[in-house]
Formats: sequence, structure tokens, C-alpha cells
Amino acid sequence: MRAPATDRGRLLLVLAAGTAVTVFTATVPLLRDWFDLRVYHGAVDTWVHHGGRLYDYHVPGTTYGFTYPPFAAVAMLPMALLDLRAAIAVSLLLNLAALAVVVRLLTGRAWRRHGWYGCALGACALALFEPLRDTFSFGQVNLLLLALVLVDAWLLATGRERWAGAGIGLAAAVKLTPALFIGLLLLARRGRAAAVATVVALTATGFAALVAPDASRFYWTDAMWDTTRVGRLDYVSNQSLQGVLARLGETDRAVWAVAVLLTLGVWAVRARRAVAAGDWAAAFALTGLTACLVSPITWVHHLVWLLPSFAVLVRTGHPRIAGALYAVLCTSLVWLWFDDASGIDGFLGSNLYTWITLGLLLRLPVGQPAVARPNRARSANAIEPAPSPAAPRMAHVSSQPGPEPSGETAAATGTASGPGCGFTLSASSEPTGSTRPAAPNPQSSSARASS
Repeated sequence: MRAPATDRGRLLLVLAAGTAVTVFTATVPLLRDWFDLRVYHGAVDTWVHHGGRLYDYHVPGTTYGFTYPPFAAVAMLPMALLDLRAAIAVSLLLNLAALAVVVRLLTGRAWRRHGWYGCALGACALALFEPLRDTFSFGQVNLLLLALVLVDAWLLATGRERWAGAGIGLAAAVKLTPALFIGLLLLARRGRAAAVATVVALTATGFAALVAPDASRFYWTDAMWDTTRVGRLDYVSNQSLQGVLARLGETDRAVWAVAVLLTLGVWAVRARRAVAAGDWAAAFALTGLTACLVSPITWVHHLVWLLPSFAVLVRTGHPRIAGALYAVLCTSLVWLWFDDASGIDGFLGSNLYTWITLGLLLRLPVGQPAVARPNRARSANAIEPAPSPAAPRMAHVSSQPGPEPSGETAAATGTASGPGCGFTLSASSEPTGSTRPAAPNPQSSSARASS
């Protein structure tokens, strides 16, 4: 299908695409009624204004309440000054701002090459992505955490290393899974950034302990270990390894622990290979994938952590694969097995997003150079790190057509930029609960399913 050649044709296509997206999002996935935001707002309001205990609050008519570390509640304290409608508006604005930061960091300024037409179609594509839809309609915080981590990557890529790691530390203090990025920094022997991330996370956690000592004591000794507070492990929205095992009826924690250790082993090997090749974009993408797999509960909206992987696929010349996988994650297909995940079809279909995440972990291109675009000057989008005495400066991509460098050449020069990845790092620079109420039929896209 050829793209429209006139502005009139482009406008008509954008209007048609926007209408189709609006109809789809209003009918197929259904909205989540800001359920998680109501958890946050209700818990903070009860804690501040009514003397209640933070982790005792439950959304009326449900058994679900606040499940994050106490620092998350401390960070949300300004919400106590707002009513629920104002909190919803602020949540939408914050998520839109975070999404803009994520897109900018993953694409650089490449989006400008496509003008208003490409941006409009891109916005339609993002609106279809189920993890993003759920993040917005639940009022979740995943995009904010992803933006924090990617800002850290950008800081390290551009030589602004003084505060590199602070974003990862803050994200880890709000939710535990981003702490795996500290592990990435350690794997890469980026001790300073790892130390900054650790100190920030511990400082934030300690500050929360001073502000809310009882809540902190309860969380770290009790609530943290009680997954039933978050939701049922076998709920179809749980697209982690633990979710797969739970839907199979396997409840032995030892089996899950073995699966987690194997997954972490694969991640360590592939992440180290990416680091050795100077391909920090792939290293960060692999870490996001692994965090989703090894977490006991990974609701569908947590899968915004897959976005960097799609950027890597596009950058390395695999846009069709990226488009196909992205399209599957727009379909809400796993919800077809909401009521019954038994049988071969249930095993394959109800865990479809997990298989995509696992496949990306195993097969995401690592250490490959960006695909050169013939007859185009190198975009100024990619952020080039400052030169380091430990390695040569980043090689420029020629604006003339010619043979692409080999993976070995890319590894030697530290080239890891290009379309679909707005931050570029050299080999010498530092890398930088579900709250769904129980239901008689426990697995329908029409019911709330949070994280």
C-alpha cells in the first residue's frame, strides 16, 4: 500500500486511523476506571487525613490496597491535596509527559524527519499498544519509571555522569523490579553509576522509614512477601514466568526459582555481550525484558518495558519483526483465555505476551550496527558521547551509500546508534500490583485488571 502523495490524502488517512483507534479503544479493551489511581489516592488520603494505616486501606468493595514500598506513598503525598478528578487529570498529564520523554530518548529527533503526518500515525500506533492503554486507564506509574531509567542511560551516554544512576535508584525505591538495572551497571563494571543508584535507592527508602516508620516496618517484614495482596498469580494479566507456572497449576516455588535463575543467567550472558560490543541500548532493553520475566507478577501494563526492545529491532534493520510483535501486543489477545487457560491453546495463547518477552530476551540483536540510510546525512538525533581516553571516539556513519560495518567493527568502535534508538553509548563510556477485585469467573477483558 502506497502512502498518500498529497497533504489532503495524508490528512484523510490520519483522520481514518484516529477514528479506527478511537473505536477500538472504546470497545475492545475497555477502560480500567482508574482503578490503581483510586488505590493510590484512597490510601494516601486515608493515611494523611483520617489517621488510617497506609497498608490497611482497601478500595471499597474489594480486597485490594496499596502494595508499593513506602517511598512510593511518600512521593505521592501531594495527591492528598487533590480530589480524585484532579488526581486523574494530573496522572494523565504526567503519563503524557513521560511518554514524550521515552519516545524522544528512543528515537532521538528522527521523528522530525516524518513531519506531522508521521507523528500523527505514530501517536495512533502508540494509542493501540495495550501496555500503554492500560497504564493510562489504570493511572499507573510504569511510564514514569521507564522515563527515569532511560534518562539515566542518556546521562551516561552524553558524559553527564555525575548524577547517572539517580533515575534508576529512584525507580527502584518506588517499585522493586527496576533494581535489576543496578545489576546491569555492576555487570558492566560501572561502579560509580551503580553506587549512585544504590545510594539514592537506600536514601529514599530511609527517608520513607523516617516519615512512616510503622508502614515501612510492615512493608519490609510482611507486605513485601505476601503476593496475595497484589493479585492472583494465575490471573491472565500476569505475563511473567510465575504467571505461566501458576496457570499450569505448578505452585512449587523451587520450580519458579530455577526458571528465574536460568533467565538471569541468559540475561547476564547476553547483557555482558552487549556491553562488550558497546551496545548499551540492547543492554538496557534486555534488562527491561528480564525484569518483566523474573518478577513474580508482571501485569500487562508493566510491558511498557518492551518498548526499548522494539527500538533496538528497528535500529538494527528488523522493522517487520518489530511491527509484527508490536501488533500482537495491541490485540488484547491473551484475554481470549480469561475464563479458561487449559489445554495446548490455553498454554500458548494465555501466555502469548510472555513468549514474546522471552523470545526477545533470547533473540534481540546484540552488538549490531545501526542500518545506514543511503543518501541521507547522519541525523543529529543520536546523542554522541564525549570521547574517552579508554576508547576511540564514536565513528560517524557515512552519509553516502556503502557497505555496512560488520558486527565486529561495530564492537570495536562502540557504534550503537541509529533509527529507533535516540541515545548512543560508546564502549568506553559508562552506561549510564494487580489490584483487580476477585470475581466468580477469575480470568474477561471487561473486568478490571491492574498491577
